[in-house]
Amino acid sequence: MYEKIVQIALLFDFYGQLLTEKQIEMIDMYYNNDLSLSEISEQLGISRQGVYDTLKRAEKTLFEYEDKLGLVNRFLMQKEGLSSINEMLNTILAADENNVASIKNKIADIKVYIEKLI
Repeated sequence: MYEKIVQIALLFDFYGQLLTEKQIEMIDMYYNNDLSLSEISEQLGISRQGVYDTLKRAEKTLFEYEDKLGLVNRFLMQKEGLSSINEMLNTILAADENNVASIKNKIADIKVYIEKLI
């Protein structure tokens, strides 16, 4: 459950402005404000089924944008790559200054990660 919430939140951060105003409002109320379908329907003056349908349509749209554009996936890959580079740099900084071969290997690994990110 929490994984889906995080996934929708990420998709919404990247593609939310491409949704309709009603979809934006309902996604925000449901996922960010943790309101139930009934609470949203009362506040907006529409049926609970209408809220459910709009949320499902908005979620489907967000996933379709990600399938076509892949911005969230690219962001997550870059984040993972930068984390790996950071770990390698910490290893280099902590390495024995006399171990030049190890340092060169780590620098070569960093170069590979950077090339993947570009």
